[in-house]
Amino acid sequence: MVIDFLKVKFKHNAKKNQHINKSGSKRIIPHANISKNALKVVHKLNDSGFEAYFVGGCVRDLLLNLRPKDFDIATNALPEQVKKLFRNSRLVGRRFRLAHVYFGREIIEVATFRGKVLGHHTGMIMHDNVYGTLEEDAWRRDFTINALYYDIKNQSFIDYVGGLKDLDEKIIRVIGDPEKRYHEDPVRMLRALRLSAKLGFALDAEAIKPISHLAGLLQNIPAARIFEETLKWFLGGNSFAAFKLLRQYGLFAVLFLQTEATLSGGEEGIPFAFLSQGFINSDKRLAEEKSLNPAFLFAVLLWWPLQKNMEQCQQKGYKLFPSVYLATKEVLSKQIKYMVIPRYLLHTIKEIWLLQFRFLYCVDQKKTKKLLEHPRFKIAYDFLLLRAQAKEDVQDLADRWTTLYEKHNALIM
Repeated sequence: MVIDFLKVKFKHNAKKNQHINKSGSKRIIPHANISKNALKVVHKLNDSGFEAYFVGGCVRDLLLNLRPKDFDIATNALPEQVKKLFRNSRLVGRRFRLAHVYFGREIIEVATFRGKVLGHHTGMIMHDNVYGTLEEDAWRRDFTINALYYDIKNQSFIDYVGGLKDLDEKIIRVIGDPEKRYHEDPVRMLRALRLSAKLGFALDAEAIKPISHLAGLLQNIPAARIFEETLKWFLGGNSFAAFKLLRQYGLFAVLFLQTEATLSGGEEGIPFAFLSQGFINSDKRLAEEKSLNPAFLFAVLLWWPLQKNMEQCQQKGYKLFPSVYLATKEVLSKQIKYMVIPRYLLHTIKEIWLLQFRFLYCVDQKKTKKLLEHPRFKIAYDFLLLRAQAKEDVQDLADRWTTLYEKHNALIM
């Protein structure tokens, strides 16, 4: 009944094509804050006789005075019609067909209004190329604050689901029945927590309730898609907050089962301190607009499972470096069952780990120089510093390599 009430209430606002807040002033998004290329796309669609609106995260972020990462557009133009209008576009997607319009490195995503669709017998939506109206599209979206449309023609908002109210109240609310919506697409559980971490918004009680007992549904998601969602978590600048939420609601154990098993010591143990500090450092780096190699965070996440596997190998009589190689293979093989990690990242992860032990035994001057010039030295050295920062017993080793690194840099400058 609550949802029906919201639907009636905000449908009226949509018909007026604007939303007035309590103070009586109109919400305004300065067009200077919108990508010029995205504006070109919307104007061209409108000038060609189609409806076209900014939608989703870009509208949400602009209203929150945040800088959107990208700009999405919803339209009643079919994908083929969009492609015909824009020579610099191509159609993508199997589950739902949409158009990408290219302006150099910037991609403007244009999606046709989605309509009602029947789910698979499991509840999961398998095929989604069903088009509909603007209102149907709004009710198909995941969260109310992601279902806001901005009409640039009269600088107004269309809101069928109460997104503006939830934005004001800083609440993340699932559109429709949360359990049903999570069954349709279990990745929505990950997105809910990531959004909460990013915005600092509270999760609606109904959105939280099913998460713990539905966490296992993530195992049905293709490993490549899980990797993509995990990257968004890593590179969103709020990975530490997301990490805590994922553990709290049981999703972390699905994504990183081996890692969760090493956290039995709780928040007082070195593994938890190591992971936490790794996320904090990464978030700080992104806040300073520095680059971040995802391989570093994967190496952090799987470091303690590696240590545990190495111990088991050494108990079987293997020496140090054979143990490193065997444990590396075992840990990564288990992880890629749940998420597809690209080979170039796997290669870097292996090098970060291997260099930790080369740091330990490299005493020859010639070999030291060679190691300092290794293409992965800096990322492995940063990893060593993180280990020391988390109180792992490597402070002397970190100090030694800091001295060697500084001397090496002084010589080449």
